[in-house]
Amino acid sequence: MGKIKIQKKDVWIDMTPMSDVMTLLLCFFMLTSTFLQPEPVKVNTPNSVSEVKVPENNVLNILVNPEGKIYVGTDNKNDMVAMLSSVTDKFGITLNSEQLKHFKEDAMIGAPLNELASYLSLESEKMAERIQQLGIPTDSIDGGKSEFQEWVTAAREANPDIKIAIKCDATTPYKVVKKMMSELQDMDENRYQLITNLKKEEE
Repeated sequence: MGKIKIQKKDVWIDMTPMSDVMTLLLCFFMLTSTFLQPEPVKVNTPNSVSEVKVPENNVLNILVNPEGKIYVGTDNKNDMVAMLSSVTDKFGITLNSEQLKHFKEDAMIGAPLNELASYLSLESEKMAERIQQLGIPTDSIDGGKSEFQEWVTAAREANPDIKIAIKCDATTPYKVVKKMMSELQDMDENRYQLITNLKKEEE
């Protein structure tokens, strides 16, 4: 008896629906993702067992490097511009359009008021190097508020609902952190969060 020859057929799978799904997923993640703002200095936070998540929006981030230099910033660029406008108007600082452009591109505020204009006049690469040597002073101005307190006040005026989050390096001197917290307390800013790494159980 002769063998029955089975006709071979090519298997073809329509990949169009999969491409559509992948495109939709890509668009979804691009529109809903929150990109992290680059920090001017590297900070290694201490470990803790707290699992409270810091809000992603409407947060004034206070960064303190190992040398005790302080930087402030928020994810909302409109709030940042409003902060700048409030502080520069109060202290009579005039910035040109190029300096304002550099400010909007900068991730955080970290220059003393007397060096703010010259710092914002630098090229982007030099700004990144220079900011690591600066920092916002915590010394009082003519017996009043410090520059650090002025920036926090400006942030509160720009956004009354803003929350404060402090991110310190594990090796930051305690006296620097204590002074900064004392200045916040003097402003009746008693509610803030400390950003730390989650400590594992085996540690």
